[in-house]
Amino acid sequence: MAITSDLIRGHTETIILAHLYGGESYGYEVNKSIFDKSEGRYELKEATLYGAFRRLEETGCISSFWGDEATGARRRYYRITDKGKRHLRDNTAEWGDAKNLIDTLIKYEEGQTNE
Repeated sequence: MAITSDLIRGHTETIILAHLYGGESYGYEVNKSIFDKSEGRYELKEATLYGAFRRLEETGCISSFWGDEATGARRRYYRITDKGKRHLRDNTAEWGDAKNLIDTLIKYEEGQTNE
């Protein structure tokens, strides 16, 4: 079952930061990792991915640099900063709280009535 972008919108930057927490990476590799981890159920559009990179860099959550051309095409690599790690921790905690609340709000039992 595919995941709609509406369910993930708003969490794109946190997903990217979580990937970069494991080490520096470039755009295609980040997107491929998201696709693989989601077992093919979710993939970022290129514009969404690079827009998120731009916002994260502007806020100081990531930094970027150009890779070495000796390994093939010249790629722009991204790495998480200390500020980005704090942002990731905060967003992850916020997500946990939101998930618990949503789980509570959508819980139901067969035959349940709201009288």
